[in-house]
Amino acid sequence: MGKEQNRFVLCASSSMAFLLLLAWLYASVFSSDVTPFEAWKLPGFGSSLSSKMSDHEAILANYSLDFPLRRLVRGDDRIQLDTTGFACHSDLYSELCIANKEVRIDNKNLTVYIPSSQSQISRKNIKPYPTTNPLHLVTSMQIVNEETNLPACDFNHNVPVLVFSSGGYTGNLFHEMDELIIPLFITSRHFRSNLKFVITDYKAWWVNKYSRILSRLSRYEFINPAVNGSVHCFPGAVIGLKFHGLLALNRTDIPGGYSMFDFKHFLAQTYNLKHRNVFEIKREKPVLILISRAKTRRFVNEDEMVVMMEELGFEVVVTRPNRMSNLNKFSELLNSCSVLVGAHGAGMTNEVFLPVGAVAVQVVPLGLDWASTNYFGEPAREMGVKYLEYKIEPEESTLFQTYGKDHVVVTDPQSIFAKGYQAGRAVYIDEQNLKINVERFRGTLVQAKQLIED
Repeated sequence: MGKEQNRFVLCASSSMAFLLLLAWLYASVFSSDVTPFEAWKLPGFGSSLSSKMSDHEAILANYSLDFPLRRLVRGDDRIQLDTTGFACHSDLYSELCIANKEVRIDNKNLTVYIPSSQSQISRKNIKPYPTTNPLHLVTSMQIVNEETNLPACDFNHNVPVLVFSSGGYTGNLFHEMDELIIPLFITSRHFRSNLKFVITDYKAWWVNKYSRILSRLSRYEFINPAVNGSVHCFPGAVIGLKFHGLLALNRTDIPGGYSMFDFKHFLAQTYNLKHRNVFEIKREKPVLILISRAKTRRFVNEDEMVVMMEELGFEVVVTRPNRMSNLNKFSELLNSCSVLVGAHGAGMTNEVFLPVGAVAVQVVPLGLDWASTNYFGEPAREMGVKYLEYKIEPEESTLFQTYGKDHVVVTDPQSIFAKGYQAGRAVYIDEQNLKINVERFRGTLVQAKQLIED
């Protein structure tokens, strides 16, 4: 009996010592701007550190470059990377190439040289953008595997490089967030800001707009190949971005571990957002932001809608595109918002800045049911945002007046889309405006108000 008690005490003491050790390691290594969940997956590199390193930096210096690079490939692709130092992964949406050995990037010719005689690929073209639709707007990079005739290094770097394009459909908030910012977070966050960006199809206004995000994902100056035609050498490389789906982050997908909540936490830290939950907002009236569109899918009777919203007890803020373009300021307004209302369109992407428990109300135009639900409805739920749809009646679309109630455009939108996306877009996205039945819409906003008060 005495031996069993001693064994129990010894086990308990060992367990307590182990827990204390874990706590010490956590405090020493991960006392940074990451969430506890993120902490285990954010290695760093010993290179590019200042001469006086903190304990945190010194421990990170011991991490291998292979760890974050290998997380971007799995299965046969990882075996290929381990064997040859180079591998490419492709899926339905994106293509990503990884090198865990020295690479040389000739910015003038947009060519990546990877010294290797083992790789199965001697020459390859890749468009470093995560979706296929806008690839005609993206410049190709050429990847060359060879041992000889390598260009001399003009600049040597001691952190890896991530090459991606800011081409595509930039200028549209949805495409910027869906195809660049979220994929960039997915691909680079676990490098702990210790990598350098080479941005092809460089757009200075876009870099400026998202400067806070870019600067948190990379602590180094970005390279614009169009104005820097020299040869840069890196100890490893990632060419392209990983894409998980429409405004999506999947924990089980490459590189593994990241969710939409991690991304929202990252945004909150980046833009210094105060409210994590809608219940933290202390205002006399709940704020409702109404997204006002300037061209298509605009609310014809917007003033009438605002009056009804104010009658329900909301403080209504009508926002137009020029106001939404300044994310530094507009993200703060969104973070103090309880209800976001808008017709299907890029403005609904702003739901990423809403606090948990806020409500996004999407007005679904005629013919855009699937796009509305999949582009913004399902992602909203993953963000912890409560989601409501207001599907208009045909009479609430200006297409009803334009074509008549019995026209196929009104009665069978799917038959129009069956002719091809561009045929459907020309009618339902580009030609349609909305005259909302205010009394009918009132019921949806009453429900939204109840959701934020529960």
